[in-house]
Amino acid sequence: MVIEHEKDLQQTWEEIERQLNDNSAPIQGLDVSYGFNLSGDEAGNYVLVFADNKASVTTKETEEADCTLTMKVEDFYKLLAGKLNTTTAFMMGKLKVKGSLGLALKLENILTQYRF
Repeated sequence: MVIEHEKDLQQTWEEIERQLNDNSAPIQGLDVSYGFNLSGDEAGNYVLVFADNKASVTTKETEEADCTLTMKVEDFYKLLAGKLNTTTAFMMGKLKVKGSLGLALKLENILTQYRF
């Protein structure tokens, strides 16, 4: 199922979690957390945790995440659709990364294996 931008952000996160867990092969062995500080319409903070070969999403604060991405909600949807390259977005100032840029690139690689 392709995620449509018209869905609210909470439904989008539920769909991301469902797809990651339904096809968990790309996330096997990962033990990392990603924080998302999203601004704009439906702004919020989310944490995507990969542990025990599963993915889970929470709405807690992102300070303790291994890698935190800060972007606009509209750019987040572009990232999910494969229409936003993290390196280019970072260089253009559309994406700020706290923590390892390598982890951000790894996340992009994981997400491209799904149909969001």
